[in-house]
Amino acid sequence: MEDARKFAQQTTSMKDGMVKESKQFLTYFGIPFIDAPSEGEATAAHLTNTGQAYASASQDFDSVLCGAKRLVRNFTNSGRRKIPNRNTYIDVVPEMIETQKTLDALGLTQEELIDVGILIGTDFNPNGFERIGPKTALKMIKQHSRLEDIPQIQEQLEEIDFQQIRKIFLNPDVSDVDEIVFHDVDYEGIVNYLVKERSFSEDRINSTLNRLKKALEKKSQNLDQWF
Repeated sequence: MEDARKFAQQTTSMKDGMVKESKQFLTYFGIPFIDAPSEGEATAAHLTNTGQAYASASQDFDSVLCGAKRLVRNFTNSGRRKIPNRNTYIDVVPEMIETQKTLDALGLTQEELIDVGILIGTDFNPNGFERIGPKTALKMIKQHSRLEDIPQIQEQLEEIDFQQIRKIFLNPDVSDVDEIVFHDVDYEGIVNYLVKERSFSEDRINSTLNRLKKALEKKSQNLDQWF
C-alpha cells in the first residue's frame, strides 16, 4: 500500500479546468489572485518588495533567490510532515527567512547567493554540480565571487546556460499590481458551487461556513476595540 501511494503521487497532474475552477473558488471566498507571467515565486517576491505583501509563502527557496524580503516556510496547520520513502513523520513549525539578514550573516550579495544556488541545484538545473553541496558551494563563491572564476567547475559550467538561470532570478518576468483587494465572502455562491455543482453535503458545508462566519465576526470585534 505504501508503494502504491508513492507511485500514485507521481502520477498526479494538473488537468484542464483546474486552474480556472480554483480561481472561481477563491473569488467566492473574497480572496484575490494574481496571474504570474512566469514563476509564481518571482511574482510573490516582487510583491514583498513593492510592499503589497509581507512575505512569500512557499516550501521552495526560489523566492529567496528571486529577492523576496521574507520567505515563510511550513505555512501549514498540520504540524507534521512525512519523510519521503519512510513511514516516519516529523514535527514541522513555521519558519521565516529574512533575505537581507541571511545575506549579511553569510557575507554574500544577492548575485553571489544565486550562484551558490546554481552550484547546489535549482529548478532550472536540478542536479546542480557534481560533488558540490551547500558548504562547498558557499566556500567556492566566498573565495571566487562568481561561477566563471571557479577553476574546478569550468567543464561542467559549459554544459548549462548559467547566464540565463541568473537572469531568471535577477530579472524575472513578474506581474505589477496596483492594489490587492480582499472582498466579502459569498456564502451563497460557495454553497451553490459545492452543493449544487459538486454534490458535497450541504449540512457539512453550512456547518463549516457557520464557523467561518463566527471567526470573521470575532476578528472584526477584536479589531474594532482599537478604534
